[in-house]
Amino acid sequence: MLVEQEVTPPRAWQALTGGPLRFLGSSWPWRSAAYLLTGWLVACLWLVAVLALLVVPAAGPLVLLTGIPLAAVERWRLRLVDPAPAPSPHRPAIRSGWWGWLTVRFREPLTWRELGYAVVFAFGLAWLDLVLGMLVVCALYLVCFPALLVLVPGLQAEELYRWLGVDRLPGAFAVSGAGVLVAAIVAYLITGYVASRVALTRSRLVPRPSDPLDAKVVELTRSRARIVAAFDAQRRRIERDLHDGAQQRLTGLIMTLGLARVELADAPTGARDTVDKAYGEAKAALAELRDLVRGIHPQVLTDRGLAPALTALAQRCPVPVDLDVELPRRPPEPVEAAVWFIVGEALTNVARHSQARQAHVSVLLRQSTLVLEIRDDGIGGADPAAGTGLVGLADRVSVLAGRIAIASPAGGPTRLLVELPCD
Repeated sequence: MLVEQEVTPPRAWQALTGGPLRFLGSSWPWRSAAYLLTGWLVACLWLVAVLALLVVPAAGPLVLLTGIPLAAVERWRLRLVDPAPAPSPHRPAIRSGWWGWLTVRFREPLTWRELGYAVVFAFGLAWLDLVLGMLVVCALYLVCFPALLVLVPGLQAEELYRWLGVDRLPGAFAVSGAGVLVAAIVAYLITGYVASRVALTRSRLVPRPSDPLDAKVVELTRSRARIVAAFDAQRRRIERDLHDGAQQRLTGLIMTLGLARVELADAPTGARDTVDKAYGEAKAALAELRDLVRGIHPQVLTDRGLAPALTALAQRCPVPVDLDVELPRRPPEPVEAAVWFIVGEALTNVARHSQARQAHVSVLLRQSTLVLEIRDDGIGGADPAAGTGLVGLADRVSVLAGRIAIASPAGGPTRLLVELPCD
């Protein structure tokens, strides 16, 4: 069920609208001060990392990705003043490994938005935060001035006394009283500023969960994956029931009829013909049932893997098929089932529509990505809108977060390329 969660305003704004005593006695001024005083440290670390990458020529392009870790830290720092969730809006990489991750990140618009935010933050916002944070330090200095005179005997404060127009002895407490008033004003000032800063950071770095379209896309993607998983589970149950139930009963019936043929060798011709006919019908029914089970999910795919299953498909295809399978390890079961389904559907299209004389199927496992390529020398013109099953293939691939591409110009040849992650 789709649940839409409304994003409430930052609590800092709500705290500001409360009573003065309630606000000043809360943790919001301290949390706002912590947010301001930690920003400059993040900015300094980011600048040091950028300079270190620029020193190494080979690592120069990685500077463009430095906005990603800074944005992650900024989303984490939001927790100091805003308890609302701040998940990362980055989409997961299709391929595993550094290359797959870099490919996705360089193509994401969010990467460049985070880089722009990092530049503005490191050269502007962080230092404005520090200036306002220093107001907190100054206010605390005034409030704690009498204690500082006791703890630091050498503290020189004549200029401060002269500016306030007070004597030394009672002047320390007068400074502390003025500091309390300054601290209250600074608390309101920095909390209002931090509330605005949080809103700015969220608008640039945090996705909007209230967007109904984004929520629906996420939910539809998850529901489609659940439907495919449920279909695969149902398919395995049907396959198991047919294999262990109906096929075994038909096999037993055929054996019984075979024994009956032997027993009725001396029987009248009509009786022998009837038994022979029943024997042939039972064998035909068993063959059809085995073809049905093989069409749902071949047992050889489960028992021996993808290469033998694809070999069986190629042998049954009327068009000669050149098969090349290189799998150093078995892919996950959903990937194996998807590849078998795609190859079966593609070879059926080759046999029915392409008028090809030769087809080629290549299955390679490169790191954690399975690459499937199907070619034929037919007349081409394959159109997903023509009802050739290409839309179903695309749906099957998309559920597994894969990619599919087809090139089929009029006159041929046709080339189908599929990439499926095997994480």
